[in-house]
Amino acid sequence: MAGEPQKKQHLSALVGHTNGLTKPTCLAAAAGGRTEGGGRAAGGGAASKKLVIKNFRERPALPDSYTQDTWKKLHEAVRAIQSSTSIKYNLEELYQAVENVCSYNASPTLYKQLRQVCEDHVKAQILQFREDSLDSLLFLKKINKCWQDHCRQMIMIRSIFLFLDRTYVLQNSMLPSIWDMGLELFRNHVISDKLVQNKTIDGILLLIGQERNGEAVDRSLLRSLLSMLSDLQVYKDSFEQRFLEDTHRLYTAEGQRLMQEREVPEYLHHVNKRLEEEADRVVTYLDHSTQKPLVACVERQLLGEHLAAVLQKGFDNLINENRIADLTLLCQLFSRVKGGQQLLLQSWGEYIKNFGTAIVINPEKDKDMVQELLDFKDKMDHIIEVCFQKNEKFINLMKESFETFINKRPNKPAELIAKHVDSKLRAGNKEATDEELERILDKIMIIFRFIHGKDVFEAFYKKDLAKRLLVGKSASVDAEKSMLSKLKHECGAAFTSKLEGMFKDMELSKDIMVHFKQYMQNQSDPGNIDLTVNILTMGYWPTYTPMDVLLPPEMVKLQEVFKTFYLGKHSGRKLQWQTSLGHAVLKAEFKEGKKEFQVSLFQTLVLLMFNEGDEFGFEEIKMATGIEDSELRRTLQSLACGKARVLNKSPKGKDIEDGDKFTFSGDFKHKLFRIKINQIQMKETVEEQVSTTERVFQDRQYQIDAAIVRIMKMRKTLGHNLLVSELYNQLKFPVKPGDLKKRVESLIDRDYMEREKDNPNQYHYVA
Repeated sequence: MAGEPQKKQHLSALVGHTNGLTKPTCLAAAAGGRTEGGGRAAGGGAASKKLVIKNFRERPALPDSYTQDTWKKLHEAVRAIQSSTSIKYNLEELYQAVENVCSYNASPTLYKQLRQVCEDHVKAQILQFREDSLDSLLFLKKINKCWQDHCRQMIMIRSIFLFLDRTYVLQNSMLPSIWDMGLELFRNHVISDKLVQNKTIDGILLLIGQERNGEAVDRSLLRSLLSMLSDLQVYKDSFEQRFLEDTHRLYTAEGQRLMQEREVPEYLHHVNKRLEEEADRVVTYLDHSTQKPLVACVERQLLGEHLAAVLQKGFDNLINENRIADLTLLCQLFSRVKGGQQLLLQSWGEYIKNFGTAIVINPEKDKDMVQELLDFKDKMDHIIEVCFQKNEKFINLMKESFETFINKRPNKPAELIAKHVDSKLRAGNKEATDEELERILDKIMIIFRFIHGKDVFEAFYKKDLAKRLLVGKSASVDAEKSMLSKLKHECGAAFTSKLEGMFKDMELSKDIMVHFKQYMQNQSDPGNIDLTVNILTMGYWPTYTPMDVLLPPEMVKLQEVFKTFYLGKHSGRKLQWQTSLGHAVLKAEFKEGKKEFQVSLFQTLVLLMFNEGDEFGFEEIKMATGIEDSELRRTLQSLACGKARVLNKSPKGKDIEDGDKFTFSGDFKHKLFRIKINQIQMKETVEEQVSTTERVFQDRQYQIDAAIVRIMKMRKTLGHNLLVSELYNQLKFPVKPGDLKKRVESLIDRDYMEREKDNPNQYHYVA
């Protein structure tokens, strides 16, 4: 054959090649001199001829000893790698040898041989770990070195046998890659050895335990060993379970011990520190899969088991002492544990109710009740904003709790809130600028919202507003109108219609007085007393009991002049003088000089008597002025026992007795020219307070009656329970079922409705 001598020539050249066989493609290229039909192509022959290159019909045969010689060379290289000595051959040459062997279907044998060499080496490693003399740390370092060496060796071996790994192994899914084979051998022959495994895990756990106790440990060693367990796929079964059991034991004991020994803030900071430490462990050397069960274990043992105890032992104190940072931490920690936030909510609600009830129920605290409630609300708002991150659940529970405790004592909080508003809107309140006053009123309105008996607030607010307007003690008309608009927005126009009417009356009165002054100028005898009258519509203002007193003739004359003037303009109206609301400015002369007194009308009548004489007894003054007994005692007390003592009382004392005598104090001294003594008009008497409360209850009865009639008129027939239910929906103030029953009985007696004969709980409307 023409091709035969060529074949032999190639083989002899190849056998002598230092790298063994070259690639089959080279063989194909070397045979490229043949042409179609087996003839030789002429060098640089005709360009028109087409060349077709074909492979040998048969692959070149390997020499008998080639595979064995190659393996011997490879085996030497592997042993050199395993013993950390230098390799005789260059790596490219070894790689090429593997490729050549694999090309001639010797891959299975090569793989088995390689596995066997590696296995023998790994088996030999176990002996060094059977020594008992090694302490824990040295043992860990030794196993770590063995592992690091093994990994380094397997990387080198794989780089030589890469062709085997990427062809034969890749095509056989049942075979592990060379790297995985190395892991498998190390796992089976080193780490799966009970003694080695136990000693390794014990050593790791000991190091972690030491670190948890605050000792410094070799974290890189831990990271390397745990990474080894993870790579060998024994991390979960051999390490994690025992680690979590250890963690559980440690923190169970620690939680129980520290809950007894430490205060709550200290304990919370300890728990937070532990959680941060464990999170750091996961980042530094534990496997990421351990994070969830580890953190859950710490949370459960240090927090979950002690939620109620933590709240019971320290929650109230944290709020009382306003420990914002600790409360924030408490909320953050409790939100991590199942059921933690719910328990925290319960304690939050209980605290607000208990603390608020203590403010509201105690009559001794009435003086400062509203200010304490405002301060308490501010404090709770701050805690919600900073500690609870404005959580809706905490906000809603706070509102419910405030509403609960503030209505435990009916009516009184409403009355005191009205009085607190009065103190802020009254002239002489120098505490606040207009902006601050506006903020205070807004805060008061928040507390006002929680009150059920808003009609009580309205009654007292109306009474105080009337005094402020009539005695000229209102600090600012703008502030008054601002408060009115807030009440209107909160309770509707019906709630404020009478209050608005009071302001209208004051404005109309100003216009009337302008015309009256012009009228007086046209009189033949205008008199020397300057009279100002406020015309009040009875329906708008609080009910005042008229008091007939004996006025000086000049005043009586002026009253008649005004009456003639007013009724001349408004025929058909009736004027009723309210002397209890009058006030005057008196001029007086003392040894020190002239003074002016701003006094109530009753104080005026008493002081004017001392123009006629030097000394009068209590009974004389009572006869001369006609002032009612208790009112006269209050008036004399303000003149003879107050700060500005215009009268001298004998015998001396705080209380006014029937036999007391009064003389004019000619030696009276005061730094001011105009002195206000009419503060007494602003003060509320016990009788006034009682009558205001009674009036509210009377109004409530009328409202209940009207609501019952309204419902029955619409429904015609209704059962008792349904009627009561409808009433609760319609009435805006708290009412007891017993009171409703009384009103139903009253309406039945007055023939507005009747009971069904066969069923007493069924009512019929009587048209």
